[in-house]
Amino acid sequence: MTRLLGFILLFLPIISFADSPILMPVWQTEAVFEQPESVVYDKKRHQLYVSNVSGNPMEADGNGYISTVSLNGEITKLHWLEGLNSPKGMTQVDDQLYIADINELIVVDLVSKKIIHRYSAPNAKFLNDVAADHLGNIYVSGFLTNSIYRLSNGKFERWLQSEQLEVPNGLLVEGNQLRVASWGNMTDGFATAIPGHIKTINLATKGIQSLGDKSPVGNLDGLESDNNGNYYATDWMAGTLLHISPVGISETLVTLGQGSADLTVLPKQKLVIIPMMKSGYITAYTIKETR
Repeated sequence: MTRLLGFILLFLPIISFADSPILMPVWQTEAVFEQPESVVYDKKRHQLYVSNVSGNPMEADGNGYISTVSLNGEITKLHWLEGLNSPKGMTQVDDQLYIADINELIVVDLVSKKIIHRYSAPNAKFLNDVAADHLGNIYVSGFLTNSIYRLSNGKFERWLQSEQLEVPNGLLVEGNQLRVASWGNMTDGFATAIPGHIKTINLATKGIQSLGDKSPVGNLDGLESDNNGNYYATDWMAGTLLHISPVGISETLVTLGQGSADLTVLPKQKLVIIPMMKSGYITAYTIKETR
């Protein structure tokens, strides 16, 4: 069941953008998910996939699963795919869904609804987000090891490791660049003395640069383009949705509560959809206009 949201959204601007989007709440699911971490839209089947960690995010306990949700927020199947451990970030390429699951990249055939490949990365510890380039290469962030893994031509291996990544989380491919939402170097548990910001990796040279002047933005999780040269990103610890300019300046669009995770943005439908990992629900906002 979906609860329609009729309240006025509270904005907490930090720095005003000329083209900052105005978001309005559309729907929110019931809080029946178990640590929902990532949302992906399947435009062919007109449904959302939601990964459920369902337990310790680093424990291979077999409790993880994928749910399906309609674009209007109706939960169509809570346990659509089971047999996972701690599924997090996902991406879809054609009829295959790629899922990061602790130290495995899992491939699901969307026609048969079955797992067809499990690519192992024994030293990964905490695979997090997944993104694909135009050649079909799949990139996966190694959250606790400052690494990026890549699946290319059937081989899954560590592609890049660098302290410059500052705990990579969300991934986004734009042309020949891999954008990385960094969490920030952790000091005590998941706490950081200096929060992270967006990094850029050149896919040809593996050179790493910071977006803007390296100013801290937040403990970044999901990362998506707004199709206007800016970015949407979630700050998991602060529980916010951010709008970030190409020079790294950020503005808080929505304050949600801790656990805002790997969002998806649907420009055609003008929707921003965010899984709330700690609260157990999915929430959606419509992009009304820009200021």
